[in-house]
Amino acid sequence: MQVLKHIGRHNDKRVVIAFRQVPDEGHMCLVIYSDTLPQLLHDEVMQCLESPVGQAADELSDALFRVIMKDGRNCLDTLHRNGHLKKVATNQVIITPNAKSSVRLDELNGILNEMKLGENAVKRLAELDENSGLTSRKKEAREVGANPASRTKIAEGNATTIGDILTDEQLSNQRIAQAAKMKMEAQQLLAEAERLEKEAASLNKVVASDEPKPKKTNKKQTA
Repeated sequence: MQVLKHIGRHNDKRVVIAFRQVPDEGHMCLVIYSDTLPQLLHDEVMQCLESPVGQAADELSDALFRVIMKDGRNCLDTLHRNGHLKKVATNQVIITPNAKSSVRLDELNGILNEMKLGENAVKRLAELDENSGLTSRKKEAREVGANPASRTKIAEGNATTIGDILTDEQLSNQRIAQAAKMKMEAQQLLAEAERLEKEAASLNKVVASDEPKPKKTNKKQTA
């Protein structure tokens, strides 16, 4: 059974979780109502979500930030500027990684945050699973192939139920952090490339020293 991260439901609407926790507001998250997205944006978001990069990301926003869409726009920036990032309470979002399991986002956030502190939280997660903390539900596992017509219809009342979008300042801080992380990764790759070049040069010297040298021959000149 396939398990997908970053998908869930809010008020019985399918959502993609872009930010598990809003900066300085740990009880809030940012979600994307995928059924309301235009076709191009929907396809780009879902392709990113289902990709190895999207599934490996702790925050899907990190992966969306790297996506340049077919029309040349940045995916995360487009979602933000067009008001598709909606702020909701984490205790109102149900994560549905597959058809038989679900857990509230605030509970999952607490476990994931504690997992960074040590192995005790890992054991708690296992105990939670064994005690049916991840409750079984017969709901759709993943957001795929939603009715294209539904993506163009914005549900009424969203303005009063789904809260505010991420502010420009918060999004800017996220981008600064993402850029710093990417720079660090690039520096590490450059350092590794330099190390490999030095190693290759050292190996070439060893090979050159092991090659047999041509023997000198003394030829007597004849008168």
